[in-house]
Amino acid sequence: MSDKIYEAAIVGGGSAGVMAALRGVLNNDDVLLITGSPKTKKASRAQWVAKVENMPGYQNYKKGIMNPNKETMDWIKESKFADRLKTVADKVTSIEKDGEIFTVETEKGDSFKAYNVVLATGVMDVQPHINGSIKDVLSYANVQLIDYCLRCDGHHVQDKSLAVIGSGDGAAWVGIMLHERYNIPQTTILTNGEGNEFSEEVQELVDMYGFKVETSPITGIKGNAKEVVLEGFELEDGTFVEAGMSFVSLGMIVYNELAKQVGAELDRRGFVITNAKSESSVEGVYAVGDLQADKKKQIYTGWDTAVDALDHINGKKRKRERTKKLEEYRRR
Repeated sequence: MSDKIYEAAIVGGGSAGVMAALRGVLNNDDVLLITGSPKTKKASRAQWVAKVENMPGYQNYKKGIMNPNKETMDWIKESKFADRLKTVADKVTSIEKDGEIFTVETEKGDSFKAYNVVLATGVMDVQPHINGSIKDVLSYANVQLIDYCLRCDGHHVQDKSLAVIGSGDGAAWVGIMLHERYNIPQTTILTNGEGNEFSEEVQELVDMYGFKVETSPITGIKGNAKEVVLEGFELEDGTFVEAGMSFVSLGMIVYNELAKQVGAELDRRGFVITNAKSESSVEGVYAVGDLQADKKKQIYTGWDTAVDALDHINGKKRKRERTKKLEEYRRR
């Protein structure tokens, strides 16, 4: 274990984590960025995001989060702030607080100390299973034919028939919003073997807009992911549902294990509750990006929460050092 105490130990290398690192070094603070192990990176939403078209200047990136993140990290390494950042590619296994200092342990056995911890561990979308596997879905998801975020990718449904995979009001509302926004010619809700009890309000809208609802399990996807073509879904009862675009509405997996470990307060869905500065109920523990409760799950929102956190951390550091200097000054 090194004796060095970082101002912030940032856990997670997605949009929010990299922005936190950038803001931290630009504030002239010593920052530790722990980006995760190969296994945790593979489970990261950021790793699987393809093109990002709802961010100015991001349209030409093939990997809408990883490519600009790499550019940012490369810039820091070439800047005069390079010595302010240490990066570690490992998984964090534990975080413990002793007084005002946190000790962060990694899977490889390394140990680091920091005044503050910034959790940017994010989320992952729940995937639909087809014949017991998510493999078939992923090839279409990676080329934006099966999508998850309406704000990011809803515009792709323009002039296409739509299939929403999910059940209940949540899935129906995905179809309703997209239909109202893009005047979709046909929307089908695929419950994939689950029930489809809608509330009275939602059922009326489903009927009014002429949505189809198919409850039979999905057994296959027809199309060609390499050629970026989706034709539709084959169902167990023999039905074929035409769809040029699909959205999944099954919820999110929240990577909140470390937040739970330190005792941070969570909302009913598992997101970390924070104040306006992104600080959790545990002093010195911050949650940024998709992990934070009551925030849009967007790149620009993640950036904003990360900036709030690192600016607050810098303010605490300046106050700590200012107080020390004042005490020395008064003793003269």
